[in-house]
Order: sequence, then C-alpha cells, then structure tokens
Amino acid sequence: MRFLASVLTALALWVGPAAACTGGAECALGDRSYHVMEPAGWDGVTPLPVQLHFHGWARQGEVPISSPRTGGAAAAAGVLFVAPDGLNRSWDFRRPGSADTVFAKAVLADVARRFPVEGQPLIVSGYSWGGLMAARFACESEVEIDALLLIAGAFRPGTDCAPRVRRVSHVHGTTDTVLDFPYGPDGDDTYAVALWKDVMGCGPVARTYDWKAVEWLTQTRSEWDCEAGLVTMDVHSASHLIPRGWVARILSEVLAPPN
Repeated sequence: MRFLASVLTALALWVGPAAACTGGAECALGDRSYHVMEPAGWDGVTPLPVQLHFHGWARQGEVPISSPRTGGAAAAAGVLFVAPDGLNRSWDFRRPGSADTVFAKAVLADVARRFPVEGQPLIVSGYSWGGLMAARFACESEVEIDALLLIAGAFRPGTDCAPRVRRVSHVHGTTDTVLDFPYGPDGDDTYAVALWKDVMGCGPVARTYDWKAVEWLTQTRSEWDCEAGLVTMDVHSASHLIPRGWVARILSEVLAPPN
C-alpha cells in the first residue's frame, strides 16, 4: 500500500506543471500523457485506492477510462482509475529494462501530487498487450502492489521476475485466438499463472469453483494460497475479451474489509 516513496524519484525524469487533470481528461507528463478518472461521488478529500491500467494494443488510455468493464468498475468501487498512453499505442514489455516501467512509475508519482492516495491500496491491471505490460511492471518496478489483474495476457514460466505483489488474478478465454489460451503440460489450464505460483511460493491448488457475473458465461476459479499472498485464475469459454463483471468482482475482493 505504500507505493508513494518508491515512485517519487521517477517523477524527476519528467517535467511539467501540475495543471488541472480530472474527469478522464488527458494529462500531460513530459512528452507523454495519461488519463485519470475519479470515482463516482468522490468528495475531493477522502483518500483513494488507485488502479493503474495498461490498455490493449492500438488503443490509448481513454478507451479503458470510458469502458464500463474497467473504468466504470473502478468508479463504482471507489477507486481512482489511471490509464497511461502507450507510445505508438503499444507497450515495451518484451525485455527487462522497459522504458514504460519508468514512465508508469512517473505517472504514479504525478498522481500522488494531484490526489490523496498515499498509504492507499495500489492495483495494477492490463488487458491483452496491456496485461503483458502490467506483468512487466510488476516484475521489475520494485513498487509494492496490492493486486495484479491480468486479462488475456500471460508471461511464460521462467521469466525474470521479482515482484512485490500480494495478489495476482488472471482471466483468460479458452477460445482466444489473439493471445492463445496458454495450456501447459498434459493440458494444464492454469499454466498462465505458473510464473506467479513459482515466484510467490504457492502450494497446491486450495480451492476450485464456478461463478457467473452474467448468465451466459461461466468462469471456473482456481485459487492458491502462497507465501506472498494469493494467486487466482478464472477460465471461461469466450474469446479475447474483458469478461463483463470480472474487474468489478476482483476489486470487491481486493478492497473488502479484513475479516
């Protein structure tokens, strides 16, 4: 929850005044930009959890900001939704040392100048190529992340990764033909989270059950209890999409008061 101290130094690499930047508008940061949306009914004072979301290929931040499945879910959950713009509408996720990791840390630092977020939960998410960028950010940023939400984009086991994350949740469709569903050995349908189970020190699968956010799509959930926290994977039969209600459900689980 204490991401502020670890990102402030990144802001020194980017210059620009802290001009008004609200309501989903484009926020200039050096020669790049991001978008930010406050939750519905926010009073301007109450501290806010943050969701840093990386858009899919050929998109920009205004797309997830305006989507009810991402920005809308965050607004309803009382979360400040932050969506950086990728250079050339893409992300540098393939190798360690991503310039986009540095940029995203600067975005978080700029957000911390504008909004009361210090000490609040940080959720990092991404869809498709943005999911791969979210994974890259978690692996190399050294930022403390309360939950990493990966939608239809998976790193292979063995990827160099040193995350500081308490929960990883992945969702993927078995008929995805854009980023194919990552089956493992012997048809393992939880292979997409093999990397995270390894680096987070997970035991055997602890729970498996079905759930639905909409009547027409069943999601099969597997959960692992880990030394570092929790890993979950939801598998469904649809293709390359953000399932309706998935982000909202994960946010509600992450932000639920402790028992």
